[in-house]
Amino acid sequence: MTFKNFHFELDDNGVATVLIDRHDESMNTLGKELVLELSAVVDRLEEPDVKAVVIGSSKRDFLAGADIRMFAQISSTDDAIKTLQALHGPFDRLEALHTVAGKPVIAAIHGACLGGGLELALTASMRICTDSPKTQLGQPEVQLGLVPGAGGTQRLPELIGLAAGLQMVVGGKPVRPYKARKLGLVDEIVPTAVLLDVARTRATEAIGAKPPERTIALNVSTDNLMKYALEKNPAGRKVLFKKATEVMLKETGGHYPAPPRAIEAIQIGADHGRAAGIAAEMRFFAELVFTPEAGALQSIFFATTQLKADSGVDSDVTPRTVDHVAVVGGGLMGGGIAAVSAIKTDATVRIKEVDTAGVARGLGYVSKVVSKNAKRRRSTPFEVEKIMNRITGSSTWSGFSNTDIVIEAVFESLDLKRAILAQCEEAMGSDTIFASNTSSLPISEIAEGAERPENVVGMHYFSPVEKMPLLEVIATDKTSDETTATAVAVGKAQGKTVIVVNDGTGFYTTRVLGPYSNEAAYLLAEGASVEDIDSAMAAWGFPIGPLLLADEVGIDVGAHIAVILYDAFGDRMAGPPMMEGLVADDRKGRKNGRGFYVYDKGERQGVDETVYEALGLGPRKDIDRSEIQERMSLAFINEAAHCLGDGILRSARDGDIGAIFGLGYPPFRGGPFWTIDQMGAETVVDKLIVLAAKHGDRFEPAQILRDYAAEDKKFR
Repeated sequence: MTFKNFHFELDDNGVATVLIDRHDESMNTLGKELVLELSAVVDRLEEPDVKAVVIGSSKRDFLAGADIRMFAQISSTDDAIKTLQALHGPFDRLEALHTVAGKPVIAAIHGACLGGGLELALTASMRICTDSPKTQLGQPEVQLGLVPGAGGTQRLPELIGLAAGLQMVVGGKPVRPYKARKLGLVDEIVPTAVLLDVARTRATEAIGAKPPERTIALNVSTDNLMKYALEKNPAGRKVLFKKATEVMLKETGGHYPAPPRAIEAIQIGADHGRAAGIAAEMRFFAELVFTPEAGALQSIFFATTQLKADSGVDSDVTPRTVDHVAVVGGGLMGGGIAAVSAIKTDATVRIKEVDTAGVARGLGYVSKVVSKNAKRRRSTPFEVEKIMNRITGSSTWSGFSNTDIVIEAVFESLDLKRAILAQCEEAMGSDTIFASNTSSLPISEIAEGAERPENVVGMHYFSPVEKMPLLEVIATDKTSDETTATAVAVGKAQGKTVIVVNDGTGFYTTRVLGPYSNEAAYLLAEGASVEDIDSAMAAWGFPIGPLLLADEVGIDVGAHIAVILYDAFGDRMAGPPMMEGLVADDRKGRKNGRGFYVYDKGERQGVDETVYEALGLGPRKDIDRSEIQERMSLAFINEAAHCLGDGILRSARDGDIGAIFGLGYPPFRGGPFWTIDQMGAETVVDKLIVLAAKHGDRFEPAQILRDYAAEDKKFR
């Protein structure tokens, strides 16, 4: 039998192998056509000549979940429920193949098995996955503002237990193969090359055999036995769900409607049975799909997907092949850049420092990152050895002549960066790209006097490099398209989400932080307390408040950047002069234990009340939280609009992604431009005009905002 989106094969033992192969996409996702055809596939599997089933994939991933473009076509909650019911039908029948008809069903999993993909795998009687680092299993629907809609809130906790099920569904984070086996989510892990062979063997062995009784995987320990006991009685489950809700609210701040609904669906199923849980799951999904939070989160998904295919330039230039990467500077930034280059790419990496001690620090940092990955079983001992063998270090410029790209990560000094560029141009080949990791200095000024300015580009990483997802690539008017496209390709290979911006002081991410940080200082000057400002913006959705952020970045670093921004943009970037008192009082933040907060051995203890004296400020007074949030958020949003209007940003999409992935802008708000669209440009302009009249010209609306308000246009 021939199918459009599936390959079907029946062997002499009666084992049917079904390989998912969505014909119109490079990745397997659950689109409407595939779901409809799945019913026809199950019809065939229900025929008596089929004795067992193996479900796998012809593509690089098993099944990456639903095609979320379908959500835009859903017109009502009833329509949403009908869409889900169309999926539940074949899934329930697949499960019935082994629970009712006694036919073993083996899911053979490689690559992404997420969302609806995992829900499909959960209908099987056995799951086998590959040991590939690309293999991951999870229910990430909450990251799209939704809950699982095809039984995930019920089958997953039934399989691995309530506590683990809650963690996977409510947290939304996928697990790797060995974690999945420990949880009992998969039964066996095999090398990729033998996945289908092993799955067919297991299917053949299981024909006619009595299915083994499935028990929740538990390590025999007091803690695990207590958890198991909790899950088996109503009073214990009540405690478990109460604790899960407390943890969820602490992590989400109550901003996301999907996680509490996920908990509720799981609880209904645990207390009243699967049918009740499924009904609740579908109802909650249907309600959530129309929330603004779901719209914002899905906009982020689409934007990041688009960026994966974006070369960063408008021409069709091909990026250069990069086999050799050099990093100048072995500190936290340089070490992090070297680490992601060695771990994520196949390139050889060379760290250049001023002396052997500096080289040792850089190599040591890479080793620490690699060791952490090994402990989490993301790298095998053999892979660790391969990675470390690709990294060398030197206190001289030897080896730079055959380097494809040099990434400079030294102190934020224009003179120093120019000197490094000059030395690199002497040591490296004529085609070698020079990338500066700077957070504020214009790349064109660094490249001033360069012999080959077309090869000079900015690559602004965020600290810690191995954890922060964003890379901001900065192109000057002299940077060649080939250089830009190559920098973008290198960033993607390093695992980064990459945006390309045009050159200018502070680029995008540092520049928008200027007015935001300054407004926090103005609020301090007016009497607001440190804790009120920080808690207000954390409540608005930022991971930490602006003053704690200053401590984390380094108050001295922030003061240095503030001067650069003021010199470039004048009074719009001017903060209150009192902030100079922090530098005079040697307050650098966490790194020297003195900032807006008190630190003991690097651990934050609370607000340092003496900071007000250092700033020359008197007693604190109450300023309404909503005023703090409006002034701070609009300062950020207005500057983002300035960046788009000035041509720094290529698109509003990039502005939203840069703010979320680089600066912690609340994802449920979709980014500054998505926020403007939700509020309406006219409303934003009106609010800014009121603030400008009260607090000064720094709140004057960007011209592009006025234009969009006048034309009733949207940015996204």
